[in-house]
Amino acid sequence: MGFVGKRLLGTIPSLIGVVIVTFLLSHALPGDPAAYFAGPAANAASIAGVRAKLGLDQSLPVQFMHYIVDLAHGNLGNALTTGQPVLTDLIDRLPASLELTFFALVFAVALGIPMGVWAATKPDSLADHICRASVSVAAAFPTFFVGLILVYIFYFLLGLAPEPVGRLNEILYTAPPRVTGAYTIDSLIAGDWNTFRASLAQLVLPAISLGLFALAPIARITRAAMVQSLGSDFTRTARAAGLPRGKILVTYAFRNALLPVANVLGMVFSFLLGSNVLIEQVFGWQGIGAYAVSAVLASDYAAVQGFVLMMAVLYILLNLIVDLLATVIDPRVRFEA
Repeated sequence: MGFVGKRLLGTIPSLIGVVIVTFLLSHALPGDPAAYFAGPAANAASIAGVRAKLGLDQSLPVQFMHYIVDLAHGNLGNALTTGQPVLTDLIDRLPASLELTFFALVFAVALGIPMGVWAATKPDSLADHICRASVSVAAAFPTFFVGLILVYIFYFLLGLAPEPVGRLNEILYTAPPRVTGAYTIDSLIAGDWNTFRASLAQLVLPAISLGLFALAPIARITRAAMVQSLGSDFTRTARAAGLPRGKILVTYAFRNALLPVANVLGMVFSFLLGSNVLIEQVFGWQGIGAYAVSAVLASDYAAVQGFVLMMAVLYILLNLIVDLLATVIDPRVRFEA
């Protein structure tokens, strides 16, 4: 508990900084939320009335104090774009983004780690150069561009992918009863295999589009960690003892390379969760990324602040999980921290 407590206490200054910077940056957005809320036919008087009702006519320090008081009570305000409490909107949409990010990470790990291991076992060979070139090319293209290309090829040309209409084609299928908010999990809980297959099919293209961008850091860290592990004294000793190559590779080298790989996985997951904004727009995915885009376009201060604050909290929690996982992989980390 002492280890976890120290990690949690260390996050407090970061959270305070995030709250202050988010408040200032959200109020620096172009546009007037009062004018947006009042409508295109509103005059100056009605806009001023809306501004007073929203409290935007007060000074920034006063607005900030009101924001801190509301935040202390768990109130993130109401979103102008939806009319709902921001916390409710974020909780409703977060499972969709987490589901997409998880499948994207699974795709990236399923390709990146084997590629990194393969490249490390044949350093500076043709296989090594092919792996490094492949992941570099995969990360060079923007995620939204990759998504559009995949939609064009697999949906418009080949007809192999379902129509990119979001998480589920609700004309053909009914969304499963909400338990976790993730359609794949909820459909399994409900025993609805048709909905599970349909929701999984909708995930394939956006998950690949997002996961390709994560291939490079995963494959490179895996390769670097494996090269170092394979060149270490304990690996050379295992070879000299005549142990099988497979056992040396998996039991000795890969196990000792897990720590840096686990560290980068936590970073990549949080990065993917924050960078799936464009992918959600391309595929009509109703997650927190699409919600944040709508909030920025409408200068919706409360929604923008709530989104950034939630992302900061998730990032801190993910780093805490990675730290705990590191202590499981190598108990010495706890004492060296």
